[in-house]
Amino acid sequence: MGLDYEQQYYSDEIKYIAGCDEAGRGCLLGPVVAGAVILPKDFKCDLINDSKQLTEKQREEAYQIIKENAISWAVAEVGPEEIDQINILNASRKAMQLALAKLDHPYDMILTDAVKMKVDLPFEAIIHGDAKAMCIAAASIMAKVTRDHICYELDKKYPQYEIAKHKGYGTKLHLEKLKEFGPVKGLYRYSYGPVKELFFEKISLF
Repeated sequence: MGLDYEQQYYSDEIKYIAGCDEAGRGCLLGPVVAGAVILPKDFKCDLINDSKQLTEKQREEAYQIIKENAISWAVAEVGPEEIDQINILNASRKAMQLALAKLDHPYDMILTDAVKMKVDLPFEAIIHGDAKAMCIAAASIMAKVTRDHICYELDKKYPQYEIAKHKGYGTKLHLEKLKEFGPVKGLYRYSYGPVKELFFEKISLF
């Protein structure tokens, strides 16, 4: 399937389309990160795809290509404690809104990967949008790479959890480490099942 879904919308009224996507929605720790990207209408790059379909090396390469070629791009995050307060869907939506607000170029339409938003512009939430629209795929890459970089920094701060290996997802290794060391306030999402089960006390390492 070609990543050309947005091409149908370009017109005299719609010259710039902002794609938006998030990364880290299913993770047990760290922020949810959203990316927003405006690409040139005729932009093409075979490397850009749904970030989940790319290797880490490919994502890093695509990240640089997008930074160099996008008309505008931005990322934003919502942290674990706010995720617990407003739930992950609302946190994802807020991160997208924050990323869109940081774009330094006007846009005429917004496309997201399935997340609905209330906006005053033409808008579509596309199921599997990161595999259909180039601008959403680009946004997914910016969000994923940014979040991975955050995870590497968290790994340095909390080496006992080996975050660099699992990036916060509920892998066997991560669940073992979580059970061994317990959740850390400000790092973990206490509203998530595997964390909630271990919520005998809030451990702070600050």
